[in-house]
Amino acid sequence: MDADDPLSAYSKRRRPPMDIFRRHRPFHGGAGHLRPDGPRVLEEWDDFAYQVVGTAPNLTAAQEWVNELHSDDDSATPG
Repeated sequence: MDADDPLSAYSKRRRPPMDIFRRHRPFHGGAGHLRPDGPRVLEEWDDFAYQVVGTAPNLTAAQEWVNELHSDDDSATPG
């Protein structure tokens, strides 16, 4: 924690677990790697908890959605 920032403890609690802002889960639960063609629930971190924001038809589409955020972040940095 930053001693100069009085809100540093609060800001730390608002970060998602393991700094994962987007994640996907199998629609019917269980191990998703066993059913790569099954639908996925897409979730985003809202500074408090993960919220469902949509669905994906399969693992590949869900992974593309998760990686879309990383691509947007990389393109926004000047360089």
